[in-house]
Amino acid sequence: MWCQFDLSAVDRPVPSDRIEHSLMSDSVSVLGPRVPVTVSDTADIGIAVRSMIDRQVGAVLVTDASGRLVGILTERDFLTKVAGSADFASRPVAAFMTRHPETVRLADPLAFALGKMAGGGYRHLPVVADGKPVGVVSVRDILRYIVGLCREG
Repeated sequence: MWCQFDLSAVDRPVPSDRIEHSLMSDSVSVLGPRVPVTVSDTADIGIAVRSMIDRQVGAVLVTDASGRLVGILTERDFLTKVAGSADFASRPVAAFMTRHPETVRLADPLAFALGKMAGGGYRHLPVVADGKPVGVVSVRDILRYIVGLCREG
């Protein structure tokens, strides 16, 4: 049964200060997402971990032959799924990655990205366009942005 009232604004959050306003109105693009480090879904763990070490990142994005994002391998994945496995370096990254990770787009509000990170406990979030990775944002990026807002007064 319809109540005949416009309920579209009932649960819409209203920012209470400048920081909340920025988080709700600024897009992910203001963070300047880093160029993602990617590996093929046919790569082995050794290549993925070497890429993480060489590029000093906490996550690599895993793509298929067409360049579409199919997974993510993070430091946490390595510690909880890989470390201790015999001969792990030659095992396929696809066996340990997190498949179909949460993603954001450059135009999504920062609050949307922050909500996904908080809800899922993620430290890294791939930024995609048409299913292909175009960047990565981290909790550290968002914290730096918020600290910058606080310093502006």
